[in-house]
Amino acid sequence: MKIVARTLNDLPEAAAALLGEHKASRIFALHGEMGAGKTTFIRALCKRLGSDDNVVSPTFTLINEYRGYKGEPLYHFDFYRINSISEAFDFGIEEYLTGDYFCFLEWPEKIEQIIPEEAVIVRITVEPDGSRIIES
Repeated sequence: MKIVARTLNDLPEAAAALLGEHKASRIFALHGEMGAGKTTFIRALCKRLGSDDNVVSPTFTLINEYRGYKGEPLYHFDFYRINSISEAFDFGIEEYLTGDYFCFLEWPEKIEQIIPEEAVIVRITVEPDGSRIIES
């Protein structure tokens, strides 16, 4: 699947399309350079799932929890600052990845060897005109 988001206004539709394409999926691993818009896209995904929470990057906390339509947790991880996979194990990442709730992973390459194979790999690239290409 390939989505072109020319502006931030395109993100709600892009989030709906991605979630619609991967209805059975709960784990989304978002790849992209610094500033590509991973957190901004996760904000749109969480909004689509009913969250009114303030979705921000968990760069220093590693994980943020939001609430969806029915109060179910939505987990947002940022592995940018971890130095080894053992840090992810220290906070119980495997329990999140084997659970029934949505998990959105930024910088998943830092824990690549433990990401379940059913995870949706999402790549966000920035075009010269500033638009984002979102591929899964």
